[in-house]
Amino acid sequence: MKSAVETLNPTRVRLTVEVPFEELKDSLDAAYKKINQQVTVKGFRKGKIPARVIDQRFGRGAVLEEAVNDALPKFYTDAVNEAELSVLGQPEVDITELKDGETLNFTAEVDVRPALELPEDFSSIEVEVDAVEVTDEDVEKSVEQLRERFASTSPVERAAEEGDVVTVDLEAKVDGEVLEDGIASGVSYTIGSGELLEGIDDAVKGLEAGGEATFTSELKGGTGAGKEAEVTVKVTQVAARELPELDDEFAQLASEFDTLEELKADSRKRLANMKQYDQATQAQERVLEKLLELVEVPVPEKLLEDEVNTRKHNLEHHQLPQMGLDLDKYLELQGKTAEEFETETRDAAVKGIKTQFVLDELTKREKLSVNQEELTEHLMRRAASSGMSPDQFAQAVVEGNQVQLLVGEVARGKALALVVESATVKDTNGEVIDLDDEDEDEEGAEASAETADAAAEEKADA
Repeated sequence: MKSAVETLNPTRVRLTVEVPFEELKDSLDAAYKKINQQVTVKGFRKGKIPARVIDQRFGRGAVLEEAVNDALPKFYTDAVNEAELSVLGQPEVDITELKDGETLNFTAEVDVRPALELPEDFSSIEVEVDAVEVTDEDVEKSVEQLRERFASTSPVERAAEEGDVVTVDLEAKVDGEVLEDGIASGVSYTIGSGELLEGIDDAVKGLEAGGEATFTSELKGGTGAGKEAEVTVKVTQVAARELPELDDEFAQLASEFDTLEELKADSRKRLANMKQYDQATQAQERVLEKLLELVEVPVPEKLLEDEVNTRKHNLEHHQLPQMGLDLDKYLELQGKTAEEFETETRDAAVKGIKTQFVLDELTKREKLSVNQEELTEHLMRRAASSGMSPDQFAQAVVEGNQVQLLVGEVARGKALALVVESATVKDTNGEVIDLDDEDEDEEGAEASAETADAAAEEKADA
């Protein structure tokens, strides 16, 4: 077999392959054997029909077609490996010549990863991030949220007010008909929480137990999702929420600390850690943006179209249905036009593809590897974010042949961390931030992987 490569553009090549006919022998034998098992000829046992009889009865052309279809993938793969190409997607194959007993010639056009020129070092990259500042107001808000969790309720004989917890019965009608799933009893709702139906707060305020009101609201889920419904709400109980006193007794109830001051000090420390993590993530996102500006990355048009379609499909058929929305309603809530959505989706797809190309190239250049411990840690975090147990997630990864995808995510995270380490990161106060500690920490290292993976989110396997 002989092959040659012609570069059509930075992301597409044409392979020209010439195959001597003798190299088709194994595929021809396999073709005769396959046809033998599929046909019957009077006077011959099944599977024992001579090749000359098959040629006479069914035509040599049918045998050649079967043999070529069997052989093409191997010859194509051999040509790709010989040229050391990093191909993307499926090739467009055209058989240019097939002479029985002489030769098989074909061409294959396919997208390839572009050759990239990365900077020798990344010390020229400089980004600004938010300063880590925890105010007294932040601490008070955190403690107040904890206090809310330990609130108690007690029934009261008065009209419902903002912040009260009401128990209600609901009935939803669309076009005058009660929906099959439009009746709910004994629903507990905190007025002002916004966790139920739009309009219910105004409807129940001022009602005592036994009171009833009707309002109109758009249903978010169920059989009437997206439709305007007439909702009747009946209040069966009004309960006032009572917050515990903010004192040492509360600290002992809500935490492992003995005093309120110790609880507040711990809250301040936790908030600082969260903001440091957010700062590290912000640094990685902004360094990545700067890195992409430094590298010219051609994007294969076919790969881009596939990626755009994948993102739109996942949004319309997986994410939005879980929220009880369709694309039109989603765009309305986002305040976007269809054209703006298309542009944003395409821009995000371009960034995802470029991110993967650049970080994969850096991984290759720096010879970065992923050990079992790193892969296991990443797998466990991915499992936790997906709501699955590590064993369930690992089984799904193996069954879906996704192990190499996870390895790629970790490797890209390490590549991005390498760039961040070389870059200059300053906060809004002008202070230089040393992110080495975050990168060495398990969570910091994972943040790099998450940042890299978020940029290439839902990226089709390339």
